[in-house]
Amino acid sequence: MARRKIENRNIRKIQRSSGMYYISIPVEIMREFKWKEKQKVVVKKHGKSKVVIEDWKE
Repeated sequence: MARRKIENRNIRKIQRSSGMYYISIPVEIMREFKWKEKQKVVVKKHGKSKVVIEDWKE
C-alpha cells in the first residue's frame, strides 16, 4: 500500500466487514495517545456530523 502525501494523511475511508463499519486510525495518533490494539474506547456522537473517540474509563 502506497503512503499518502502529508496533506492527505488524515483522509480515511469508511469500510464495512461482517455488518460492522470501521475506520483505520493513523499510527501517529495511536502513538500520541498511547493506545494499544484491542484497547476499549468510547465512541460518542457530537453534533450532527462529528464523532468523538475517548479512552474507556472503568
